[in-house]
Amino acid sequence: MSTVQLELIPNYVGGNWQTPSDRDALEVINPATGETLARVPLSTAADVDRIVKAAVTAFESWRRTPPTERIQYLFRLKQLLEESFEDIARTITLEAGKTIGEARGELRRGIENVECATGIPSLSMGYNLEDIASGIDEMMIRQPLGVVAAIVPFNFPGMIPLWFLPYAIACGNCFVLKPSERVPLTMQKVFALLDKAGLPPGVVSLVNGAKEAVDAILDHPDIRAISFVGSSPVARYIYERSAKAGKRVQCQGGAKNPVVIMPDADMDSSLKVILDSAFGCAGQRCLAASVAVPIGDAQKTFTPLLLEAARSRKVGFGLDPDVELGPVITSQSRERIAGLVDRGVAEGGKVLVDGRSVRVKGYEKGHFVGATVIELPKAGGELAQTEIFGPVLSLTNAANLDEAIAAVNASAFGNMACIFTSSGSAARKFRYEARVGNVGVNIGTPAPMAFFPFSGWKGSFFGDLHAQGKDAIEFYMDKKIVVERWPKEWSRKF
Repeated sequence: MSTVQLELIPNYVGGNWQTPSDRDALEVINPATGETLARVPLSTAADVDRIVKAAVTAFESWRRTPPTERIQYLFRLKQLLEESFEDIARTITLEAGKTIGEARGELRRGIENVECATGIPSLSMGYNLEDIASGIDEMMIRQPLGVVAAIVPFNFPGMIPLWFLPYAIACGNCFVLKPSERVPLTMQKVFALLDKAGLPPGVVSLVNGAKEAVDAILDHPDIRAISFVGSSPVARYIYERSAKAGKRVQCQGGAKNPVVIMPDADMDSSLKVILDSAFGCAGQRCLAASVAVPIGDAQKTFTPLLLEAARSRKVGFGLDPDVELGPVITSQSRERIAGLVDRGVAEGGKVLVDGRSVRVKGYEKGHFVGATVIELPKAGGELAQTEIFGPVLSLTNAANLDEAIAAVNASAFGNMACIFTSSGSAARKFRYEARVGNVGVNIGTPAPMAFFPFSGWKGSFFGDLHAQGKDAIEFYMDKKIVVERWPKEWSRKF
């Protein structure tokens, strides 16, 4: 399916591509060029219901398919993704705006989850104990939930769906995906590969749409579990509405991620890592470094290097090979980012590197924001507590590590925090005391590998079990306890 066609893109229902019943649609825009790539339908609750019914029908047969057979489809999917790697990465860049290198990295991390999920015959094993009492044995077995769904954001259209889909179907569930209406084309390509892999009809389904489709998923009685990634307010909404309906829920929310720079850090290497964390993917990721906190004398060495490097960050269309920073997703996002920086200035902040007025020659319709650094008062304000979701790095300082850790722990968010140091004791203290779900030590973006859960604490996560790894298996399967006795005669004694 070409990313330049302008017809209405279809849903994937019961193994077939179908145009939704309601023809209301939104345009899919290339954020670098302003070009319309396609039109995405706003599916209705009736469309969602049709998709779920097809999934319910498919479930009884799919759950009886042995795990060793289920994973054969994932092996085929992995191979197909490798064969289409460059095409899909290019599609990610066209609709999400990130550089082609970032798109390739994103897709590689998604494929790693497909690989991890092929271990389901071992990952889903239960356990047992003979003779819990005389002649009586007990075991724990895992069984799939049924129909599960994921609602995913715009910033990683290839990777984040693959946090969920491979594990869900490997566990024996049927899976419904609602991609972001801003970036639906990547999943069109991936679902074409799933179709080519030969999965039974109804095992995987794709529904395009906006709030009506989301609410229909949250309320549908036959959907047992919901996975979500997005902003914290929406995460809370989805968690509360789904949990009220008795569903299992995991909702990854927003973040405000500090990076602490100790005086003994290797400044050159730390700077490179922090720049990639803060400005990579145009700052539109939940693990982006958003607050740099140099400690003590580190302020004198780190800050000048940071400002010089931020000014040199090249902005442009992500398919251009020397571009380091692509556009943000929409013009509204660009305006919101600029408004938040203005608010920071009103609170006493000082813009040290200003990317708000960046324009890229030849791409005048693009939604570009250059690398921006704003120094904030030590006490902070609204900007210090607000997720900007753009290429803006706030700069503050702390007198010592204790003060920096106290600031980390005072935040309403708890997604990520990093420390740059050559001191093992400082690193351990930070790792031990920082109340966040993902910690980096001399790492600027501590994104967990597929075989570890993607953690998050406080206002950055709503639920109990996270995406990826063993948490995914626990999330997508129910535990069943079996106690059995095969007596030749009844001989119970008290």
